[in-house]
Amino acid sequence: MSARKTFRQIMGGKRLVLMPGAYDALSARVIEAEGFEAMVAGGYAAIGSMLAQADMGQSNMRDYADHYARVCGAVEIPVYVDADTGFGGVNNVRQMVRAFEAAGVAGIFISDQVFPNRCGYLPGKQIIPVEQMLAKLKAALDARRDPDLYIAARTDAAGVTSVDDAIARCQLFMEAGADMAKPMGLDTIPEIKRALREIPCPHMATLSQAAGPKARSLKELEDAGVVAATFPSVALFAAANAVRNVLRLLKENDTLAPCQPHLLPLDDYYGLVGLKSLLTREETYDKAAAALVQKRAAE
Repeated sequence: MSARKTFRQIMGGKRLVLMPGAYDALSARVIEAEGFEAMVAGGYAAIGSMLAQADMGQSNMRDYADHYARVCGAVEIPVYVDADTGFGGVNNVRQMVRAFEAAGVAGIFISDQVFPNRCGYLPGKQIIPVEQMLAKLKAALDARRDPDLYIAARTDAAGVTSVDDAIARCQLFMEAGADMAKPMGLDTIPEIKRALREIPCPHMATLSQAAGPKARSLKELEDAGVVAATFPSVALFAAANAVRNVLRLLKENDTLAPCQPHLLPLDDYYGLVGLKSLLTREETYDKAAAALVQKRAAE
């Protein structure tokens, strides 16, 4: 089954699937190696890893397409990604969908913020008129070549206008043909239950470090009917903390010795990056080339 079909199956299921966020290809490989069924790759983690900046819409579509291609190329499981605002008008959205689809993503979500997009949990957000968002959404749906590419629409209206507006926008997104509509910021269990009652689609919960602590458990989310929970920045924060701690040890002790227990063993790293298969491939091609030369010499 393709990654896109697998993702559609996940979103159409009845159990809660956990989806950590990858910030690069290596973190994606770790997520897959630890047995997760799917992952996300969002703008918050991408901007943090690519630019060492907070996510305020600094990157462009081509940078994201390249970034997502590297993430998708490292794994076999589905990767659901952030498409920001679509990076412009309907023609830009069309280009984005084609580029992200070629990168191998299983699904995308488009936001109704003004350009430049910023993290949904940061202040200063503004949203576009719903008519403009519907035009972008229709352009995205028309642009996809693979009907299994999952296209979701996200609204930040709850943090700008009202929860009622967010619900109404999501209803319109579903009428326009979106595979899912997400009201960003509806994070409490009562809010999620309302979204599930009033928006005819699955619900994906966002558990982001940027949102701060929330009083909800995974069991509560599953009991409410949530089918996927994303952790878009957990790997990014874990990596930054681990690197900082090891470097502090190195600086304080002026030796690598106290850092060793905190480092991934060499064999584990080579296993993760597939060194054995790379060496085997080299050997196979070298032998085949040598055999061809020998055959020609013997003729």
